[in-house]
This record gives sequence, structure tokens and C-alpha cells, in this order.
Amino acid sequence: MIAPSPAAAAVMSAGSEALTAAGPGDALPAGSLRYTAPATAWESQALPIGNGRLGAMMFAGTTEELIQFNENSLWGGLNDYDNALAGQPDSAYDTSITGFGSYRDFGAVRVALGAVPKVTAVGGPYQDSSSGETVAQTYDGRTTTKWCIIGPPSHVIWQAELATPQATASYSLTSANDVPERDPQQWTLSGSDDGAAWTPLDARTGAPFEQRGMTKTYTFENTTSYRFYRLDFVPKAGVSHFQIAEIALAGISLAAAAPVADYRRSLDPRTGVHESRHSTTGGTMTREALAVRDPDVLAFRYETDDPDGFTAVVSLTSAQGAVTTADAAAARLGFAGEMANRLGHAATLRIADTDGTVTGSGSALRVERASRMTLLLDARTDYRLSAADGWRGEDPQRGIDASLTAAAAVPYADMRAAHIARFSEVMDRASITWGESEAGVLALPVDQRLTRYAGGGDDPSLEQALVGYGRYLLASSSRPGGLPANLQGLWNDSNTPAWASDYHTNINVQMNYWGAETMNLSETHEALAEFIRQVAVPSRVATRNAFGQNVRGWTARTSQSIFGGNAWEWNTVSSAWYAQHLYEHWAFTQDLSYLRDLAYPLIKEICEFWQDRLKALPDGTLVSPLGWSPEHGPREDGVMHDQQIVWDLFQNYLDCAEALGVDADERATVADLQARLAPNRIGSWGQLQEWQTDRDDPADTHRHTSHLFAVYPGRQITSATPELQAAALVSLKARCNEQPGVPFTESSVIGDSRRSWTWPWRAALFARLGDGDRARSMLRGLLRYNTLSNLYATHPPFQIDGNLGIVGAVAEFVLQSHEGFIHLLPALPTAWPAGAFAGLRARGGYEVSAEWADGKVTSFQVVADRAPDSRPIRVRVNGQDRIVRPALAASGTTQDLGEWQAPAVTTSVDVRCTGPRAVLAVTATNLEAVPTDITITTAYGARTFTAVKPGGNAFHAFTTRARTIPAGSVAVTRTATIDGVATTNRSEVAYSQSTC
Repeated sequence: MIAPSPAAAAVMSAGSEALTAAGPGDALPAGSLRYTAPATAWESQALPIGNGRLGAMMFAGTTEELIQFNENSLWGGLNDYDNALAGQPDSAYDTSITGFGSYRDFGAVRVALGAVPKVTAVGGPYQDSSSGETVAQTYDGRTTTKWCIIGPPSHVIWQAELATPQATASYSLTSANDVPERDPQQWTLSGSDDGAAWTPLDARTGAPFEQRGMTKTYTFENTTSYRFYRLDFVPKAGVSHFQIAEIALAGISLAAAAPVADYRRSLDPRTGVHESRHSTTGGTMTREALAVRDPDVLAFRYETDDPDGFTAVVSLTSAQGAVTTADAAAARLGFAGEMANRLGHAATLRIADTDGTVTGSGSALRVERASRMTLLLDARTDYRLSAADGWRGEDPQRGIDASLTAAAAVPYADMRAAHIARFSEVMDRASITWGESEAGVLALPVDQRLTRYAGGGDDPSLEQALVGYGRYLLASSSRPGGLPANLQGLWNDSNTPAWASDYHTNINVQMNYWGAETMNLSETHEALAEFIRQVAVPSRVATRNAFGQNVRGWTARTSQSIFGGNAWEWNTVSSAWYAQHLYEHWAFTQDLSYLRDLAYPLIKEICEFWQDRLKALPDGTLVSPLGWSPEHGPREDGVMHDQQIVWDLFQNYLDCAEALGVDADERATVADLQARLAPNRIGSWGQLQEWQTDRDDPADTHRHTSHLFAVYPGRQITSATPELQAAALVSLKARCNEQPGVPFTESSVIGDSRRSWTWPWRAALFARLGDGDRARSMLRGLLRYNTLSNLYATHPPFQIDGNLGIVGAVAEFVLQSHEGFIHLLPALPTAWPAGAFAGLRARGGYEVSAEWADGKVTSFQVVADRAPDSRPIRVRVNGQDRIVRPALAASGTTQDLGEWQAPAVTTSVDVRCTGPRAVLAVTATNLEAVPTDITITTAYGARTFTAVKPGGNAFHAFTTRARTIPAGSVAVTRTATIDGVATTNRSEVAYSQSTC
């Protein structure tokens, strides 16, 4: 037993006084996810907390608190693994500790709060004679019930697991109502500390009972306390049944726990506080859980107003087989180990504040007569996100000791207040509201609201809660200096999770960050950027091994690990898709240091891979060879998914190089390659083709919409390409199973298309295409069909990309900036006639807020808080393009300077024959009264003309190298400064197929 030192007692007292004032048991915030029963299922009911490195799933049981925890660097797998380099085929997916690996479960904390023993029938399964004659009837206190087994084996084992070790020196058995030959004839009572090694305590042989319903007590010598007791019965040979009415251990109550009333548990995404409370006849127990960023620990608080306090047995177990030791004098539990991949790991739990007495209990700690208790937990590995350092860093215990020492020095109330202040600042940065549910609906627990919603009910507050929850999950699973969010964020209770809980490069890891910039969580994106920089190191080696030693740049396979591992099939455009995120972080933040030092070198290098990789067709256009439209169709040249991502890569490179003012020759090369990429095609039923050949099936409802990347998250298909937009909408409606003459709702989407990540992508696609009502149907579909009661999105199984992707998708409903201007309410659902958003971000470094009523913007503000300057910009509001001067700060004023005018240019396209070759002749005439920069982009090259004089022409004849050229279009981009405002717009002019 330990008593607190005077200094510790002072800390405990201060923490208690402050907490009483703060009150974790105060009324629950209206935005909380609330439930009226403890969680029993990890995937669908437990609630997550996380600080970007550490995470936990809270069950909030009344007699036992289960806290399953993770640290995001606990991975199996070898350093720099690659299928081919490991001698495995491309299709291999070895998730073992010494293969590619997987994310792993760290362990669990259990807090037994006056828990009753757990009585089980081990050694079975046994065939109980009925559901009312099971092992549970052996301790129900009724001699008229029994445990009865049909065809008993040679041994029938009854076992009691106690919450804490206790000693007993006698036990009693009660006979059941049927024939005596079914009674126990021979048995042994044993005790154990761990349920594995057993000490015999008493043995008996012979028919014990002379009457039915008779109780006999047996005594023996014993003073040792055991946590487990076991009766090993040997039924009479050949007997048809085994029976026993009651079993009792002297001095040990096997009765059910005291009744619980007023139970509730909640998670407040705004503050990052998990709370539960319940009442018994003795008083009310209140518990809280926080994932604290500084000092980087998990904190758990327990309080009761029961005059007798509470008793708790605290245990810590490793999911990797490490042995836990207890230090009662230091009030600590801990384990440490090393996995087969040589990754060291450790975890320590410390009782930092209690007014109870603490004793050691085997590998557990026992706290008695406490009114309060604070547990602090840290878990770490020796992983380092550094390929140069071999992915290993310092001893994990050193960091654990430092964080726990720092945390223990802070009273809980102060830690809680600091955590709420920091976390709520992050969550309060951005919001979108579009109505409030009825009071009666808001009063329901979330699981009941979700059931009601799945049945077709309306609940706008639940929709908004899902978006807020997604922001919470991203902020809780990704932070600067750490690892990015994986397939499950950072929450995982398995050593063999689905798809290894890895980093899937064919949409999943990217979707995790779709809302990072638009919804004002930009710092979370930094983790992905640094991850990309580090995994590029071994990926270069794997790329040269697969594609040739002279190939520049790099790409990756579909699955990546934290050790730079690459597994499963090559996803050739994976690095190009990564590059979009490197670009987007700069586009939103305008951080030139980040662009120069990290993003631009990587984007340029990935462009070099495609310079070496692209294949020229006979007509001179370029295609990605042997691409794949995930996870749909064969590998072949020029799949639109690849073509669009490579176009996006090249455009992102050009924008970055221009911003830095570097590499003019390389820019010209990339611009020429981009212009020569084989273009998007419109097929026979008006669809955007998925492949070069026109073979799309209008009845195909496959979950992927890979050929619509150019709509979202790309920016190749926009309002400047209306024909392609219309074709994309045709494809999207078909993939969603929309039928002519049948009203479209989320229930129209069927089968394979009902997936957790499918709904967010399609919501964003419809939003980019200006169809707010169908976009809203995708939001509703996610909630109705692929959301669990704890609001986790399920594929199935649980995948966090659905939760995180919908954040970015809903932002697109109300704000878009990918076309070079800010567009307010571009896809507002008709069901959202009034609402507001605040703190959303636009490319160029702007923060945007707006209010609307009757579907029209009534006020808005643009703040140039990260923009290079506050020069006027173009804003589309209520269908009009306006010239707007942003405010310099949130307290400033946004000025409307009048109507925006696009630079006026006319364009003509003429196909001419020069011998056997077709030539595309393009003329663009500047109709403005000021000089205008004009860029002409075709499938056969691009040319830029600077400062074309008023009335002057920009002309170029593009050689096609072919006798016949297919129908296509020419894009013309115009930039001019008109009335002091720099304005840019883009249009396309179509031309027909021609043969020379």
C-alpha cells in the first residue's frame, strides 16, 4: 500500500478542487454524440479519442471500463519492403510481421469498478439442455434452477474469474432436481493467479447428495488469495446428463452487480472530451477521457459522490505478448517488448491522482475507498519517420517517462481546461449549418436517431454532426511531425486488420485529406506531405527495379507502410495523385518556403517519371501505358483515370514553377507534354469514356468512378468545358443507377456502389457539377446505408475515409475555388434554403464566410489572411461574377468593387492539310483595350503569347503528325489586368474530325 507524499497530496487536492469547479458531470453539450447504454462492440459502438499519435476506443462499461488503445507507429513489416525485391509476385500481399506488415493493436487498459466475478464454462463447448439451464444458473441463488449438460464429456469445468484476488477456505454445492446419477461424482477445486498455472486446493470423490435441492459445504486449508477458481468435475461414466444447481465460494459474492440508473455516455467533438456517468444506490460515478496533445498522453478521470468511495482494479495488457509488471510504490503498470521486425515498443500507465489507497495485485493495481482517480497512459515505439535513419529512433521508454512526469505535475482540472481550449480552437475554426432538427429528435440518443434517419426521417443536425465528427476524427488522427491517418485513422483493435489498415494509394489515403484544406485543418496535411517525402526514398529503388534502372522519379504500389514498404499491384499514378496533395497544401496556404523546400522538388521529380513513362501514339498524342482504372477493367494504354491524373500533375507543376519563377525550360517541356496528352472522350451514349475505346456499359454500377477524377478532386473538367461536364454527369448518373422517369434518391444507388468511401466521392462529384440535390442524396446515402451507430463509416468493415471524405465533399456544396475564382453556394441543395458557413478556406490563401436565405447569399466575407496581398479577386455570388477586395483580417471589411469582366478574346480553329499531314491552325484575337496574355492549348502542343496588343492576334499552326485527326477542342486561357484587377478565364473551341 502507498500513501501520497505531501507534495503529491497537494497536487491531488488542487486537482480535486479545480475539477469540482469545472465539473465533468455538468450537462452534456448539445452537439455531443450521446448514448444510453455502454458499448459492447469495438467497431460499431465504442467511441474514439485521439491526439494525432495516441488513440483509444472507449466502451464505458459500468462494472468494467475497457480502454483499447493505439499508437500509430506500432506496425509489423520490414524496412523498405517491396514485393519484387522480396521475390514475391505483384499480386502478393504479405501482411505478416516479417513481410509488408500491418498496423497493430497496442493493448488495453481495464478498470474493474466493483466488478462481480465472471463465471464461465471453460473446456467446452458444452451442449446445455436448454437456454434456461446454463452455467449462469449455478450462481443465481435459486435451488430450483440448474446447469444441465447433455452428453457430458469426461471433464466439465466451472470457472470464476474475480475482479481482485481473494482467499477462500470453503465452498458449497447444491444438488439439482433430477436423478442422482447426474450429480457430480468426482471433482477438484483449484486456484490460479493468471488462469494458466493452477494450484489444487481440494479434491472429492463419491456421490455427495442424499436428497434433491440439498446443499453441502466443503472446507479445506488455504490462506492464499487467487484471482481464478476452478471446479473440474468428472461426471459418472456413461451418464446421459450432468447437472448441478448452485455453486458458492465462501466469502466471495458471485451475485450480479448492483442496478444501474441514469446511464449515459457521450463524446463532444468540439472539446474532444469523452464522458460517461451512471448512478447506483451508493451514488453517481462520472468518468472522463482526454487525448491530450501537450504533454502527449491519454488521461482518464474517475469521480464518485458515494460516501464510501469506489474500489478499482486497474490492469494493463499488451496485444503483442509483452509481460506487464506492477510497481505499487510508484503506482505504475508497464510493459515493453520487441516484435519480430525489431520494432521496440513500450507502454506505461500511472495513477497520478487519487485519495484512495493503492496496492499491488499481481500485474494489476488496486485502488480502494477513492472518491477520485486520474490515470495517465503513454505508449511509444522506437520508430522514426526517416528513411535515412532506417526508420528507427530513440528508446520509447525515455519519451514515456518524460511525458508522464510532465503530465503528473499538472492538476487534472488544469490539463482538462488547456486541452479543451486548444482543441476547441481547432474545431471552432470552421462550421457549416443548414437548419436544426426538432427538439424531440435532438433528445434521442444517436443510435436511435440513426435508425430513424435510415428509415427515411429528416435530421439535419445529425448530418451536420457527421461532418463535424469527420473534422474531429482528422484532427485526432493526424498532426504535424507525425504519421498521416491510415485506413482506420489511428484506431485499430486487431493484429490482422482489414487491408492491413495501411496507406492505400488508389483513393483512400488521399480521400482522408480532402477536407483538410477547405475545412481549415491545414496543419493535418503536413503529416501526409512529410510521409510522401520519406516513402519516396525506398520507392525510388522499387520503381527502378520495376520500370528500369534509367527511369527518373518514382511511383508506388497500391499499399504502402510506415517503413516505406510497397505491396500489391503497382498503382502507377499513385505518386502523381500524392503530388496533388503537395500542391493543394501550397495552393491554400501560399507557403513559399514549404513549396520551395518540400513540395516543388517532389512534384518536379514525379513529372520526370512521367516524361520517361508516357507513350506516343501514331497521331502524336501521349498515353499512360498499361494503366488501370481501379479496381475496374484490365490494364491497357490510356485509361482516362491515368490520363487525368497525369494532366493534373503537369498543371500542378506548372503552377508551382510559375509561383517560384524557376525552370522555364522545364516548364515549356511539361506544358508541351500536357498539351499532347490524349484527351477525354465522349462516348456513344453521351458518357465520359473510362477507356480509350467506347465500351462503357450504362448498366454498370461499379463502386469506382475513376474516370471522373478530372471533375473531382482534379480540375481539368470545369465550367470552361461544358460538354465534358455534361458527359461526366451522364456517367455519374449511370453509375448511381439513375433510371429515366424515376425520381432519384439515395435509395436509387444499389449494390456495389453502396460503400463508405463511394458516397463522399460522388457527393463531391455532383457538387462540382453543380447538382446540389444529388450531392445531398449522397450525404444521405452515407448516413442511411454505411454508417454505424458510433458514426463510423463502414465499407464494410470500418474504413475512416468515408468519415473524412464527406468533410471535403460537403465543403464543395457551399464553396469552390478550383477554377481560379471563389464560387459561393455552387451546389446548394434545395432542402437547405437558409444557412451559413464560417472559416472555410479557398485557394490563394483566403478564409471565406457567408450566410444565405431563400437559397441566395445575403452576406459574405473574404479575408486575405494567407494571401500574398489583398489585391481584388473574382467572386461568383448569386450567379454574378464580382470584383471583390478581401479584408486583411477577420475584423476588416470585404469590398464589392463591381461586376467582373472576362478578358474578351475571339478564337477560330481551322484544320489544314500540309501534304499528307493535318495541321491545326488556331487564331485568338484580343478584343480588350489592354494587353492580354493568351495561352493556346491543344492535343498537339501549347503556345503562350504574352502582352498581345489590343486588336492583335495570337496565331500558331500545330503539326499533328497524322493524316486523320479526331474531333477535339482547343483551350484558350486569357489573362489581363482590367481596371486594376488581374483576371483570368478559360474557354474551349471545338473542331470536327478531319482527314487529309
